[in-house]
Amino acid sequence: MASGLRGVATRLNLIVCYNSIVIEMSSTGGVGSTPVRIHRVRWFHREKNQAVATDQMSLGSVAVALSPRERFEEYLQSRGLRQTEQRRYLVDHVFSRHEHFDADSLIENLPRKGHEGYVSTATVYRTLKDLVDAGLLNSFQLDGRTVYEHDYGYPQHDHLYCTQCRKLIEFQSDTLKELRDAVGADHGFRVSGHRMIIDGVCHECTKLRRRKKRKQDLV
Repeated sequence: MASGLRGVATRLNLIVCYNSIVIEMSSTGGVGSTPVRIHRVRWFHREKNQAVATDQMSLGSVAVALSPRERFEEYLQSRGLRQTEQRRYLVDHVFSRHEHFDADSLIENLPRKGHEGYVSTATVYRTLKDLVDAGLLNSFQLDGRTVYEHDYGYPQHDHLYCTQCRKLIEFQSDTLKELRDAVGADHGFRVSGHRMIIDGVCHECTKLRRRKKRKQDLV
C-alpha cells in the first residue's frame, strides 16, 4: 500500500490494495480516517482479438424519472432525430449491465450481420456519440482508446487503473470532493465536476509480481 498521495492530479501513480474494500485517505494526502468506497468493475482489454473481463461490482444507482431508452428518445426528439430499432436495441444492450467498454468490444458482443439485433458499425459509433451528448454515457481516453461508462442513473465516481492487467476499479471519496472544492475555492474557481484516474498496480498483480521475484531469487 502506498504511504499516501502527494497532492491531487488528474492521474497519479501508486500501488493499490483493495482486499479490505476500504482505503483511507485524508485531505492532506496522507492516510486518514475517511473511508473510500471501492468496487471492482468489468473492463475489457483486447489480447489476440479476445475480450477479457474482471469481476463486476456496481456502486449502486441514482433515482431517475425516465428509463435510459425513454431519456434517449426524448433527446432524439429534441434534435429532430428519429428513433430506430437499431438504436433502441443498442441502448437496451448497453444499459443491460454495468461495465466499461470501447466501441470494438461493444461491436464484438453484438449479434452478427444477418442475425436478429444486428447493429451496423456506423450506427454503433454514431449512437455512442449521441448517448454521450444526451448525458447517458461518459467517455474518456485510456491507452489511446475511447472508453465508455454509464452516466445516467449512476453515481459520480473516480477510477483506479491497473497498468499491468488493465483493470478499472471504481471508487467514491467524500474527502476527495472536499479537497477538490477547497482547491477550487482557493483559486476563485467554481467546481462543477472532475475526473480522476489513478494509475498503479492492483493487489492481484502485486502478489503475482512478488511470487515471480521470489522464484527468481531461488534460482
